[in-house]
Amino acid sequence: MPHQLRYEVNCSILFTELPLLERPGAARAAGFDAVEFWWPWPEEPVPADREVDAFVGAVRDAGVQLVGLNFFAGDLAGADCGVLSLPKRSAQFLDNLAVAVGIGEQLGVSAFNALYGNRAEDVSPQEQDELATQNLVEAAAAAARIGATVLIEPLSGPKPYPLRTAADAVAVVDRVRAAGASHVAFLCDLYHLATNGDDVDRAIAEHADAVGHVQIADAPGRNEPGTGELPLDRWLTDLERAGYGGWVGLEYRPSGASAGAFDWLPRERRRA
Repeated sequence: MPHQLRYEVNCSILFTELPLLERPGAARAAGFDAVEFWWPWPEEPVPADREVDAFVGAVRDAGVQLVGLNFFAGDLAGADCGVLSLPKRSAQFLDNLAVAVGIGEQLGVSAFNALYGNRAEDVSPQEQDELATQNLVEAAAAAARIGATVLIEPLSGPKPYPLRTAADAVAVVDRVRAAGASHVAFLCDLYHLATNGDDVDRAIAEHADAVGHVQIADAPGRNEPGTGELPLDRWLTDLERAGYGGWVGLEYRPSGASAGAFDWLPRERRRA
């Protein structure tokens, strides 16, 4: 039997032809009840109140639920890809917590993605990992105040990002939980795991109980399902059978216009 998991749209990679504040409405017009975003202000861990208010208003006015939001992560395509493990940048991560969780409290966000950060040449991996653990404990405590969870995600691509496999991410989850924070989980991005050469079937079998959120894209190309070679539907079915019942984030680059990027998904599967 095919899975019955709910789909939502990442409006930081889809509908990018539109201004930021128009994207929640576009997702709603495409039939979706829920969305997620990367941090909307990539250069500002603490944006002006008016910008935050405008973002919150746009989501509310669109009539969609914001289910996922990234914490500030610096330059995703450059030297950062997360700042919580970078001694020179981690203060920005801590400054961002109150703003991000404040948005989450207003909009009912249930999960915050905390990108780890690339390896720095002038700091030992051990020092970065210790700093990351401290900051993730702080983040999990902040998220717990509104009943939300902090997510740890492996990433792909040519960068010195240390979390590449499901086991890498779950090891961080375990380390943070051992430090006393329970509101932390594994973000299972099937595209990143497959692109990194991880054994996705084994990852699901061994780590499904740690999964707090799922994201998908097909590979190669990081486009919509059906444009590549990944058995996404089978993996999602296996995750559901293993007990996962949360959202599936559509985090792919459309092969054409965003308006046609959901033709593979029946409209009734876009509802909460």
